Amino acid sequence: MKMNRYTSECKKLEAYPKTWLITGVAGFIGSNLLETLLKLNQAVVGLDNFATGHKHNLDEVQGSVSTEQWTRFCFIEGDIRNLEHCQQVCQGVDYVLHQAALGSVPRSIADPITTNAANITGFLNMLVAARDAGVKSFTYAASSSTYGDHPALPKVEENIGKPLSPYAVTKYVNELYADVFSRTYGFNTIGLRYFNVFGKRQDPNGAYAAVIPKWTAAMINGEDLFINGDGETSRDFCFIENTVQMNILAATAPDEAKNEVYNVALGDRTSLNTLFDALKTALADNGVAYTKPPIYREFRTGDVRHSQADICKAQRKLGYAPIHRIYDGIGQAMPWYVQMLCK
Repeated sequence: MKMNRYTSECKKLEAYPKTWLITGVAGFIGSNLLETLLKLNQAVVGLDNFATGHKHNLDEVQGSVSTEQWTRFCFIEGDIRNLEHCQQVCQGVDYVLHQAALGSVPRSIADPITTNAANITGFLNMLVAARDAGVKSFTYAASSSTYGDHPALPKVEENIGKPLSPYAVTKYVNELYADVFSRTYGFNTIGLRYFNVFGKRQDPNGAYAAVIPKWTAAMINGEDLFINGDGETSRDFCFIENTVQMNILAATAPDEAKNEVYNVALGDRTSLNTLFDALKTALADNGVAYTKPPIYREFRTGDVRHSQADICKAQRKLGYAPIHRIYDGIGQAMPWYVQMLCK
């Protein structure tokens, strides 16, 4: 059987290890990237200020890798809004995976200034520091929110609309800065437009928790579950292992695939009502029964009605081959949630 590009790149990395920087390393996506890279025997520098990340995520990664692999990880507590911190962590790094940001549309509506500082000032600091350090590649977390009010489905990278939230503005500005750095300084980047990533270590707590961990926690705790709107709002839910794959493919991409943005998704659409049923079934498979019906309420400000990605560009230019469907991902993630929340 022909080896796919992801498997091939992982084998190359194991044979010839590199030094990686992950910003936001204590967060959901960052810690999953860390775990995969350490298991590939890579050297990893991690930066986090614990604004949304957690030390227990790092502790969990430590428990999942060997002692020798863990010694290849250097953690630095710092903030991307501080240029000196960014310069410090970029020294001697081959590949940057820039995940640090303040996510959440509602959070950005409530506090646009803090979102702007982290997502635009912090991003620019990282671009400058990585450029000056001469890193080989710079991969950054973009967002499907950049599509804004553009009505077409599926979402194709070249067609975007007007942003619907301050958060969407910040992620679009990231793409503009990346493009300018390419044309002005010859500094190559790849942006990954994430579509509703989910999986283990995604925080279920707080006002801005994503829907899958938030609902899962409510169900495990026997609490009421709220659906914004009629439940037919749909999203392209992407399991974390597909997202990890895309980051590694982007970091190691050939030059002709750089200075682009790519959708990171499954290329599918799941309604909130269907998601509710899927979570309920997966919990039952793990010994947790949830019997309450969902409670419907008003649509949420800034939310897009439907979202689905076209992943052809990522498949064609990066060799992206997502293998985890939403039901597979929920099935894999659910034991982690049950273990964490039933303590």
